[in-house]
Amino acid sequence: KGEGCCGALVHHMGREEQALAEARRNVDVWTREIEAGGLDAVIITASGCGTTIKDYGHMLAQDPAYAEKATRVSALAKDITEYLSTLRLGEQPRKGVTVAYHSACSMQHGQQIKAAPKLLLEAAGFAVREPAEGHLCCGSAGTYNIMQPEISAKLKARKVKNIEALKPDIIATGNIGCITQIASGTKTPILHTVELLDWAYGGPKPAKLAG
Repeated sequence: KGEGCCGALVHHMGREEQALAEARRNVDVWTREIEAGGLDAVIITASGCGTTIKDYGHMLAQDPAYAEKATRVSALAKDITEYLSTLRLGEQPRKGVTVAYHSACSMQHGQQIKAAPKLLLEAAGFAVREPAEGHLCCGSAGTYNIMQPEISAKLKARKVKNIEALKPDIIATGNIGCITQIASGTKTPILHTVELLDWAYGGPKPAKLAG
């Protein structure tokens, strides 16, 4: 109760005081949870947010009232695929569905999470392929697509071309910025990795795949 925006977007725009205020609010909220009965993890489904929350300890290192609390919160932050990798979900039958996995910059570079999402999707029964130049940005990059639209559009076109070369049935990624950016350049359905995992393990078929 009381948690809100992680502060990543305003942090990207250089609005540091607002970003730190949002970080402090979340640190307070999660610290209350820790002290009220313990907290094993702060699980995050947007890798851009995860990168920022894992950085709270650094962002608030010069604030004596928050440095220690923020470091404790950052240590608890986990991407959803990090958490799911600790569970025994089991192998699912092959689905005959090819998934192009786009690794968000905040995932592969910011958090250094590279194998977990792909291994989870493979175990869930999907054929996973990675596009060429997978290390490159899709052009979303927090607020970059707003602040630098021309360069962002070139990056998007390059990313979409590499993804579509795989002729995938579905595109998967772990960040909402990437989903929004790539979806604007292709007709191939793009979903969050967890939407596909949920479907594979008994959840509803994602609406984007209807028909």
